[in-house]
Amino acid sequence: MVQVEQLSTRRPAVSVEELLKGFVPSPRFGEVSFATYRPDPAQPSQAQAVQMLEEFGATVATKPVTGLRKLFGSKAKTPAARAGIYLDGGFGVGKTHLLSSLWHQVEGPKAIGTFVEYTNLVGALSFRKTVEALSSYKLVCIDEFELDDPGDTVLMSRLMRELADAGVKLAATSNTLPGSLGDGRFAAVDFQREIQVLAEQFEILHIDGEDFRHRGLPTPPAPIANSDLDATMRREFADKTVAVDDFGILVEHLAGVHPSRYRQMLEGVDAVVWRNVHTITEQSVALRFVVLADRLYDKDVPILASGVSLDALFTPEMMSGGYQKKYFRAVSRLTALAREAQADAPETVPASVG
Repeated sequence: MVQVEQLSTRRPAVSVEELLKGFVPSPRFGEVSFATYRPDPAQPSQAQAVQMLEEFGATVATKPVTGLRKLFGSKAKTPAARAGIYLDGGFGVGKTHLLSSLWHQVEGPKAIGTFVEYTNLVGALSFRKTVEALSSYKLVCIDEFELDDPGDTVLMSRLMRELADAGVKLAATSNTLPGSLGDGRFAAVDFQREIQVLAEQFEILHIDGEDFRHRGLPTPPAPIANSDLDATMRREFADKTVAVDDFGILVEHLAGVHPSRYRQMLEGVDAVVWRNVHTITEQSVALRFVVLADRLYDKDVPILASGVSLDALFTPEMMSGGYQKKYFRAVSRLTALAREAQADAPETVPASVG
């Protein structure tokens, strides 16, 4: 029997401790290691990344007391002497796998999360409290460092500088815009410019490999008729807890819940069902929904939906605009989750493997 819930009635209250506890690898990367990463023999940079990250992880055993003041006085350019390491590369070459492996290698306290999760943390706690909370950590990993929002980029650059000055080791990955495919170093150059003082202290490695986004967006399953949703839900999600929402009401509800709490909002939910999905036309609404899509993907929550196809969730202008990378990722991930919900759906390219 299906247990029916509604996301649009949930307003989780989350403490600082609970927020910080969420900065762990998603279930998809919960047990990965450097040993489970399979470098492509045709791409030597992948094996090199494993070696460099393992060596870097060995330097995080004890926190230095003098932070950047000591590091900047050193002439050494080895990974052991650097404040952090930065992986630049296309979508799907294994960067998240490698970053999660580094997190698993290092003893805590430590944190790993996406660029957006850290900016949301600052929004929920304030910049100063975020610095205070993370300054005692040995390692902070930032996945999918984004360069499409100058304000957030400067905010994160400042956060990283303050953490590094407190002796925290840093690791980050890039997330190159689809329009810049084939020019992976574009992100690294921008990253160096934005973080200014830290740039010289980061070991920057470009990881080569096939970028899955060259294959284009996967085709989502056809939307289900409203009249068939209940029967499909009971067949596919027997004995599960399913959040069933009208899409329009859910989208409005998200505006009243801070994105840092979306993870907790999904607590105990095995699957979601959305009625009457429509194209989102407002940028602020779309960006909030991208965060929900990421949290659903992190927790591997399958989706059944009626209304418009998931590849029409965002307007053509959004899909080709400055935030196209976010929308591309969201559609890819939601499509993968929609396929998981329907056993007879054809296979698709993974939405994200790193």
